[in-house]
Amino acid sequence: MPSLFTLYRKIFFSRKPGWDQQPLPTLVVKAPEVALSAEKVKLYAKVCEFDFDGQIIPPTYLYVLAFRLHATIFTHKAITFPLIGMIHLKNSITVHRPVKLDEKLTVQCELTESRTTDSGLEFDLVSKVYAGDELVWQALSTYLYRIEGKKRTRPPRASAMAWENVQQWQLSEDLGRQYAKASGDYNLIHLHPVLSKRFGFEKVLAHGMWSKARSMAHLMQFVGDKPFTLDVEFKLPVFMPSEVTFAFESIEGGKCFEMRDAKGRRPHLKGELKYLND
Repeated sequence: MPSLFTLYRKIFFSRKPGWDQQPLPTLVVKAPEVALSAEKVKLYAKVCEFDFDGQIIPPTYLYVLAFRLHATIFTHKAITFPLIGMIHLKNSITVHRPVKLDEKLTVQCELTESRTTDSGLEFDLVSKVYAGDELVWQALSTYLYRIEGKKRTRPPRASAMAWENVQQWQLSEDLGRQYAKASGDYNLIHLHPVLSKRFGFEKVLAHGMWSKARSMAHLMQFVGDKPFTLDVEFKLPVFMPSEVTFAFESIEGGKCFEMRDAKGRRPHLKGELKYLND
């Protein structure tokens, strides 16, 4: 697997002129025979609060591997705009079966589609993980590159879901550094307030995929070994230190859930867990 440290050095210090108004090409990156590290999986599980039995890896962990290939695509010469300021809009993960720590995996990522929207350039990355010839896990990530002059969307509102049995989670200022150590994602805006201020943020930001993983950890009690899809939309950034709230309710075939601010008014993340029939 490529080194995220090396890739981030390219991302943060290389100069890219900006989007050239051309459709993005199809790009495919593949890493075969990937072995998982028990130490890293254990650390990831601890930071995201999964119960890790030493065998079945947390279902969101494979995104850590996929993101290394995302970053490889971001540094490709055909991507003419910088990663800084790019927004992860939404992420969907499908788990076809639980994956064991000792399995050798092939990880593949493809830039499949791009389109111009009212906010800028959106594009999709499809990630797939195979054990041998078996597709065991896949994900769809949608990113936005804001284009100057394009309108910004209104601040999102919380949904009408019943806000009951609310969980309160305390996020420490060093959570971003803990998640970076577990995931290898050392994006500067997540590490320290001094660094995040350089990019226009008063406080350090939580990783969006930490928010998704932490939500999934709470929902694992309803999953077991069933195949499922977990869809989320990232709404408002989570600044740290802070307190967030989380709640879910049952829907047909699964659960819907949200992570909100401490008062339960502004949504940080909105998602659905749906069980598959296969």
